[in-house]
Amino acid sequence: MKKIYLLLSLLMLFLPGCKNEIKKSWLSDGNLSLIEVGWGTPGKNVSVGNNKLTVNGKSYDNGVGLHSECRMMLSLDGKVQRFHALVGVDDEAGENGSVEFVIMADKKILWRSGEMTNSDSVRVADVNLRGRKIFALVVTKGENKNNYYDHADVINACFEYKGKAPELIPLSKEEKYILTPTAPAAPHINGATVTGASAGKPFIFRIPAAGERPMRFLAKGLPEGLKLDGNTGVISGVIAKNGEYRVELNAENNVGKDSRELRIVIGKGLALTPIMGWNSWNCWGLEVNETRVKAAADAFESTGLADHGWTYINIDDGWEAPQRASNGEIVTNNKFPDMKSLTDYVHSKGFKMGIYSSPGPKTCGGYLGSYRHEKQDAMSYAKWGIDYLKYDWCSYGDINTDTTLDGFQKPYIVMGTALQQCSRDIVYSLCQYGMADVWKWGAKLNGNLWRTTGDINDSWSSMSDIGFSQAPLSPYAGPGHWNDPDMLVVGKVGWSSDLHESKLTPDEQYTHISLWAMLSAPLLIGCNLTELDEFTLNLLTNDEVIAVNQDSLGIQASKVLDNGDLQVWSKPLADGALAIGIFNLSGSEENPVEMISWESTPICSLYTLKLKDIGLDGTYNMRDLWRQQDEGTVSNEISGKINKHGVKLIKLTPVR
Repeated sequence: MKKIYLLLSLLMLFLPGCKNEIKKSWLSDGNLSLIEVGWGTPGKNVSVGNNKLTVNGKSYDNGVGLHSECRMMLSLDGKVQRFHALVGVDDEAGENGSVEFVIMADKKILWRSGEMTNSDSVRVADVNLRGRKIFALVVTKGENKNNYYDHADVINACFEYKGKAPELIPLSKEEKYILTPTAPAAPHINGATVTGASAGKPFIFRIPAAGERPMRFLAKGLPEGLKLDGNTGVISGVIAKNGEYRVELNAENNVGKDSRELRIVIGKGLALTPIMGWNSWNCWGLEVNETRVKAAADAFESTGLADHGWTYINIDDGWEAPQRASNGEIVTNNKFPDMKSLTDYVHSKGFKMGIYSSPGPKTCGGYLGSYRHEKQDAMSYAKWGIDYLKYDWCSYGDINTDTTLDGFQKPYIVMGTALQQCSRDIVYSLCQYGMADVWKWGAKLNGNLWRTTGDINDSWSSMSDIGFSQAPLSPYAGPGHWNDPDMLVVGKVGWSSDLHESKLTPDEQYTHISLWAMLSAPLLIGCNLTELDEFTLNLLTNDEVIAVNQDSLGIQASKVLDNGDLQVWSKPLADGALAIGIFNLSGSEENPVEMISWESTPICSLYTLKLKDIGLDGTYNMRDLWRQQDEGTVSNEISGKINKHGVKLIKLTPVR
């Protein structure tokens, strides 16, 4: 009997299907947190919007809900046989979704879905993976050229394998690197050289000075009505008369001292340089609360951000109570027990306070808007001590039947007029996503800044599409009125309590800050300031880069060269020099292989820039602004290498 059993066992080894039996592994059972998506989080057996997976009216039980730009990598052992799945645009995307699915292995494209929209039925992906070691799938934006509502589903996604099951692995991350040298211990006064306010209204300005503490401050030539706290460097008070006042600021510590002139301009508007501050939305979303806002103000001090000109602490959506008070006044919800006390806390540190509302009945998050209570709300903001209002279109689009220019302008005129009547200066941010070419008329409505695009997210596609599209808007920016390409997406973001490191590579983050500086864009940090790493803090505290943004001329950079992979932008500065940004845009969804970082070493491109090609003639002293070092003189051309999606930011000063 034993011999029979042994014979049967040996026979089983050679029967078809009995050795190296093919097994199945479902993508939906993997560690989905290792998948990078352009918005939200990957959904296990649900869409990225947390609904049932549904494509062209048909629902499915198994799959992963994604959003472009999406990237994933899986390790293979060479014994994986096939991958097959159904792919499509989820119905929840509406008419906006437009994507392409691309499957790769070992840096080779194996399958592309082609352009897909919500009108398409699912398409079948079926690829041979024998001998492959690394599998990658990306979802790119489609022909609509943005990734708004690109909700994409990978359905019944299955690997057939004989050896080890495929496993989702972390995407290769390029190492963070710091360019800016450590600031010296001696005082250095930074930030804007000019500030504006109205006569008869509260004035507050904190002298931004880096260096070893304690530090002592002195201001010579302060106009009547202002006083300086010599220990904190906070100037406050009320100036009664219009005019321009030149004040000499001084900072001194045990190591050295520094001085610089500040022009205080009264009666010619607010935001004479782009706003610099923090906004709660990109990190906390609707989960913002008083504790988190106070923590941001504290972090301005503890991290030294305040020493480089960062000033505004802005609460975005989510602070409003469900109902107004009996007299119609807007009131806060239980996350903000005392808005006046919170604002006083922020002001006590020399910072300014911002808030959020909508001209419609509801905000984007479903909280109370200012519809038919505009003047009353403006007065409440002034009573609380608010210094900045972000006014978001949101539900006004649901009640607005006038699609003419007057229809777009009306709600912003109403609130703008109300703000002008307030007892304090309130910077006015028009947030309506660039509709009706707002940059052409925003300043006439008392707007100080206006959104030019939809919301940004922390993907190269989103950031670069928004930033590099701003060139035609340059003529409409200037002191007191700025084009706003949305907030910064460096550091830890998440639009909720579930935060993650920015998905931008280190090079992309240098490009992000450099481009926003060149664009004279408002700089509003969007990350959790209590978890800043050294790299992010370094990005936000380079005073020579910030000086490009805060330059008193207020000229937005112009694109002076575009050869596809290389773009050059030029910005005139008040001292007669030029800021030049040389950007390497190579690598995009045009080549999906380049969307995956197969190794942690960045791809470099060599460049040669002839000065005559950007309209320059003569000899210039060249300074690298990120490295804060001189690089000699140039008269004919500049050459070097720039990492993919990276930047070379320089200052060219004419040699007289």
